[in-house]
Amino acid sequence: MPTPVLPRLTVDAVIVDASRGVVLIRRGHPPFAGSWALPGGFVETGETCEAACVREAREETGLEVEPVELIGVYSTPGRDPRGHTVSVVYLCRALGGRLAGGDDAADARWFAELVGIELAFDHAQVLTDTGLVARQAGR
Repeated sequence: MPTPVLPRLTVDAVIVDASRGVVLIRRGHPPFAGSWALPGGFVETGETCEAACVREAREETGLEVEPVELIGVYSTPGRDPRGHTVSVVYLCRALGGRLAGGDDAADARWFAELVGIELAFDHAQVLTDTGLVARQAGR
């Protein structure tokens, strides 16, 4: 019997700070190499989504974070060119650490202004859903 092809589970962290904005990483590898994205990645077997969010944020940004709220679940087929993924997205607050790109992130920065920033995947939609894009654009 062939192994069924199933969606892969991922997480994304929307790390926000009232004075600094939102953390984005510059992707170091395809897909979307060089584009800005929310920190995140694949959930490992035996790991909760919350633990994966904390781990991925630490690996890609150097920050220790705490998920404080579920923003939503994003599952549109085609959102990731590598195949069907389902992403659980959390609003997070930074607890400590030093912001620096790591793992597969070429860079990590706080963005107080998001106008004109081209985002990978469906991350513009995620940030729109949080209200951050509208607030940053002054709408």
